[in-house]
Amino acid sequence: MSFDPMAAAVDWLDAYRAGDIEAVLGMYADDAVIYCECGGTKTLTGRAALRAYWVDRLKSSPAFELDDLQLSRNEPVISYFTSSGLVKAVLVFNAAGQIRALSCGPVK
Repeated sequence: MSFDPMAAAVDWLDAYRAGDIEAVLGMYADDAVIYCECGGTKTLTGRAALRAYWVDRLKSSPAFELDDLQLSRNEPVISYFTSSGLVKAVLVFNAAGQIRALSCGPVK
């Protein structure tokens, strides 16, 4: 069975929507990077920074329903509604199927 990045993106959104921080963090590689343009541009690396980011996101901007999901250059691009508005995220996976990079920001 091969890895399906589209299914993994939906699993990521489902964990986010459920507020399951351990499931969300478990999807990231140890060397993952988050590039976020929500509430100011920030680049986050390391487990502690990712955990702090997700603790805040789950509290301040919970995710709701899926808006759109497409594949661009073999990377899933997912847009979804949050309490702060519509957000778009690009997930980049490593060979093991873990998120190695997440780029996200509000849809303008």
